[in-house]
Amino acid sequence: MKTEQLQVVVVGGGASGMVAALAAARKGAEVTILERNVRIGKKLLATGNGRCNYTNLNADVAYYHGHHPRFVYSALASFSVAETIAFFEQLGIMHKVEEQGKVFPYSDQASSVLDVLLYELKELGIKIICDAFVQKIDVRKKPASTDQGAPKRFGLVLADGRIIEGDRVIVATGGKAMPSSGSDGNGYRLAEELGHTVTPVFPGLVQLMLEGDFFPQIQGVKLVGTASLLHAGRVIREERGDILFANYGVSGPPILQLSRQAGELLQRNEPPILKINILDRFSREELSQLLQSRFQSNPRKTVEFSLVGLINKRLIRVVLKEAGFSDLKKSAGNVSARECAAIAALLTDWRFKIRGTKGWQSAQVTAGGVSTAEVNPQTMESKIVPGLYFAGEVLDIDGECGGFNLQWAWSSGFLAGEHTAMLNNFGK
Repeated sequence: MKTEQLQVVVVGGGASGMVAALAAARKGAEVTILERNVRIGKKLLATGNGRCNYTNLNADVAYYHGHHPRFVYSALASFSVAETIAFFEQLGIMHKVEEQGKVFPYSDQASSVLDVLLYELKELGIKIICDAFVQKIDVRKKPASTDQGAPKRFGLVLADGRIIEGDRVIVATGGKAMPSSGSDGNGYRLAEELGHTVTPVFPGLVQLMLEGDFFPQIQGVKLVGTASLLHAGRVIREERGDILFANYGVSGPPILQLSRQAGELLQRNEPPILKINILDRFSREELSQLLQSRFQSNPRKTVEFSLVGLINKRLIRVVLKEAGFSDLKKSAGNVSARECAAIAALLTDWRFKIRGTKGWQSAQVTAGGVSTAEVNPQTMESKIVPGLYFAGEVLDIDGECGGFNLQWAWSSGFLAGEHTAMLNNFGK
C-alpha cells in the first residue's frame, strides 16, 4: 500500500512560518503556507530598520519574557544561534556582528534575507497561497492516517469559502504588533476556539507616553543618557543609549527595552515612573559644583544662555522652568547654590509619570499570547489538540531588542516544522 506524504499547513508566512515550512519540507512533508497578505514575509522587511538584525550572539532565556520564559530553552537548543547563522550562510547570507552581539547580513538589506528564504521555499516545492485569511480551523473526529486517500484531521476554512485540508497545522500568525503587516491577533482567536488560553496581550518594544505639556517644545531632541524604570520607589531596570524626545513622550533603544516592564505594570494599574539622567557622566554633586563655577565665571550672562554648550539648546527653557526658575534672564552671577542644586537634580534625575505606551502600530512585538503551559516546549505541539502546533510571536514569549525576537521565530518555527513531519510524533 502506498504511503501518502504528511500534509502540513502553516498559517502565516512570516519569519517563524517560513522556517517552519522549510523544516517540515526537508523532513519529507508536503507543505502549504496560507498567508493573508498579498505576499509573504512583509513584516520581515521592516526589521532592524530595514537591515534585518536576524539574531544575536547572546540569545539566552535571560533575554525573553512571558509567564514561563524558560519555555524557550528547548527551541533555542534545537536551533541555536550558531545553527541559525549556518542555516542562513547556506542560503547565501554572509553575516557580520555589530555592537552587543547583533547579527546582520553583510548586504545590510532585510530584503536579502527574504529573497533567499523565498528561493528555498520554491526549491522545496512548498505551496504558498496568499490572500488566504483563515477564519476557522476544524478538527475532524477521525485522526488522519498515512493511508492513500485517508481523510485529513484538519480543515482550514478560508474567508472566501475554500477549505484547505492537512494532517497537521502550525499556527504562526504573529501577534498584534504592526497591524499594517497583517498582524491583527487572528491567531489568538483561532487558538481560543480550539480550547487554548490566551494571556493578556499588550504592545512591547514600544515608545512611552509621558505626562507633561512641554513635550511639543522638545520634540526631536536626541541625547545619550540613562533611562531607569521605577516602581514602588525603586529602580527595576536601567538602560543607557540614545534617548529621543517626542511630542507624546520619549523613544529610543533604552526606552524600548524598558517598555515591556512598563506595559506590564500599566496592565496591572500600577503606573511606573521613568527617570532620565541627561548628564550621566556626572554625579549630582559634581554637576552642581560645575554649574556654580560656570555661572560665576561668566556672571553677566543670563542663566538661560549659560547653559548653552552644556545641554541641547531646546531643552534649556524647559529644564529651567521645571527646576523652578520663573526668570530665565536672571544673571548667572545671581544664581544661588540651592538653584544650581535644583538644576543639577533635574539634569541627573528627571522624573516623569508614564501615562501609557504607544499603540500596536508603533510596537515591534506583542507581549502575551497563547499560554505556553498548554504547549509542549520540546515539540511546539498543543497539549490540547494533537497535531496542532504553534510558532513565533503568537505564543506568550517575547524578546528584547537586538535580534532576540527573530531568533525566537527561527528556533520555534524550526522545532515545530521538524516535529510536524515526524510520522510517529503524533500527540507526543
